[in-house]
Amino acid sequence: MRSPSSELGTSVREALGTDAQRIAVLAGQLGYGVPLSHVERQIARMDDAHTVFVAVVPRVGVVGWIGVALHESITDSGRADIEGLVVEHEYRGNGIGQLLVAAAEDWARRRNCTSMRLVSNVVRERAHDFYKRLGYDVLKTQHAFKKSL
Repeated sequence: MRSPSSELGTSVREALGTDAQRIAVLAGQLGYGVPLSHVERQIARMDDAHTVFVAVVPRVGVVGWIGVALHESITDSGRADIEGLVVEHEYRGNGIGQLLVAAAEDWARRRNCTSMRLVSNVVRERAHDFYKRLGYDVLKTQHAFKKSL
């Protein structure tokens, strides 16, 4: 049986500089007002430790993205973090998010990671269900702190 994403002809590839505008617009759907210049810098700094994948539908263009990075710390190693994931509203439920997560997981495996981690706002219940369906477990609930400098 073909998945909806394969019926759409969806492909996943690493982001290009020309994808920056769409990535910024899609970040807005998550509630993040990200300046285009910031997205351009992030794409330009992609390397063996940080990357962004995009999902592309023929004759439509970029309809989703996922950011992934290696994580090393005193308390944890061998891990990759999903830094953001979004699929265009009208394309959600077509398996595109699953394709993006699979690309990020494959990227992490090639770098000898043994786990993936992500954080998701407590109000994003649909996203929580999505990650659980993909085999992700809830580790803990915590507060996030930020101080402007």
